[in-house]
Amino acid sequence: MNDTTQLACACGHTRLAVDGAPILVSECLCDSCRKAAARLAALPGARTLLTAYGATPSAEYRKDRVRFLSGAERLGEFRLTPGAGSRRVVATCCNTPLFLEMKGAHWLSMYLPLWPEAMRPKAQLRTMTGDLPDASALPDDIPNLKTHTVSFYAKLLGAWIAMGFRNPKIAVTEKIDA
Repeated sequence: MNDTTQLACACGHTRLAVDGAPILVSECLCDSCRKAAARLAALPGARTLLTAYGATPSAEYRKDRVRFLSGAERLGEFRLTPGAGSRRVVATCCNTPLFLEMKGAHWLSMYLPLWPEAMRPKAQLRTMTGDLPDASALPDDIPNLKTHTVSFYAKLLGAWIAMGFRNPKIAVTEKIDA
């Protein structure tokens, strides 16, 4: 396996490690990611996740390659609606968004602002640009895809196969209303 990268929330109380390379590094422009990022940025002391053009950047990691080193008892979940199939997990000590978890998923979308700028993985693609009223203002440095592609899902499936079809659970201690 490749290197281990240690990450932390803004105040340093919640620390985690990711092992190896991510499955994929992307920027999402779907309505729910943009809306959730805006609401999370409004929490006391929080910083925005969004890029200058409104994307939510993340590195998709297998759950079995993410470990909490400290602060797991400070995890809170935010859902856009009570029955939402996705949750954003935040370090409640300083309201730092850590990752997005889809219901039943074997991966976590780790938010790129957790990495120091010099170590931050580079996005390989932007997805869900079809949710934007006008995607023409997006940079053309990487592919700007209207939806998730077969290749996107194939990478996730390959990771799940490599995990033996397991889906580790992540315990969260509280709910966040943002």
